[in-house]
Amino acid sequence: MAKSKVYFSRNTSPDTLLELYRTLGKQLEGNVAVKLHSGERGNQNYLRPEFVKPIVDEVKGTVVECNTAYGHDSGGYRSTTEEHIKVLEEHGWTKYFDVKILDAESPDLVLSVPNGKIIQENFVGKDLAQFDSLLVLSHFKGHPMGGFGGALKQLSIGCASTAGKCWIHSTGKSKDIDETWELDINQDEFIEAMADAAYTVDQYFKDKVVYINAIVNLSVDCDCCHVAEDPCMEDIGVMISTDPVAIDQACIDIVFNSDDPGRDHFVERVESRHGRLILDACEALGFGNREYELINIDED
Repeated sequence: MAKSKVYFSRNTSPDTLLELYRTLGKQLEGNVAVKLHSGERGNQNYLRPEFVKPIVDEVKGTVVECNTAYGHDSGGYRSTTEEHIKVLEEHGWTKYFDVKILDAESPDLVLSVPNGKIIQENFVGKDLAQFDSLLVLSHFKGHPMGGFGGALKQLSIGCASTAGKCWIHSTGKSKDIDETWELDINQDEFIEAMADAAYTVDQYFKDKVVYINAIVNLSVDCDCCHVAEDPCMEDIGVMISTDPVAIDQACIDIVFNSDDPGRDHFVERVESRHGRLILDACEALGFGNREYELINIDED
């Protein structure tokens, strides 16, 4: 298999996202969904609307999100559509973009995982079916449960409905919020369930998807945390690819090979949660390519 191309720039300006997209040369057409993390109320690290505006405008995209699977007792204010919209308004997303909560109405869109190791069905917001193409615009950072969050997490947990999030987190045992968080779940199986789910969304759009990872605000905590650690590393840059496995692998490599003083703290978060297992699991599914060619556009 030929190496996947991943384009990279150390410039982290909004216009760099647009430059990378044009360098990639992959035109997203039709009704374009832009899946990003809009940030939990109280979180300080999420990508701001102003940062992504040039690329979202370029693809004439609709910002899409799905409701969460945790409530106020866990610091969450996005588990219902009504509250989620309020947070989107507070964070400025509705000021600049058309916004859609994909699972605002049931039933969910059910995607099959015929070769899934942990789950054989994935439940995503049904309004995903309204879109022809997908731009996955990820803030690459750590994560309390997954170790790290990038393109693959956006495809899996990010595109899953509330019930789908429960299904992944419970490794296919429950779609109920209260029941899910009471279960004793094997960590490796959870990571592998994320890989199964990510596979379904990538395959749903096939060759009509582009992935951008912004390696900035490098906290060990996710944007879903209302109380998150401040970044422990300096910003690194931005990457783009048509391969979600390659782009996440490239991000992991550039962080792990960094000499930044905060590198060890970030790596500990990834390793303690077995975060890199998702890359192995995707490879086992025949999904994506961990071998990549990193092309630095700053050197052109």
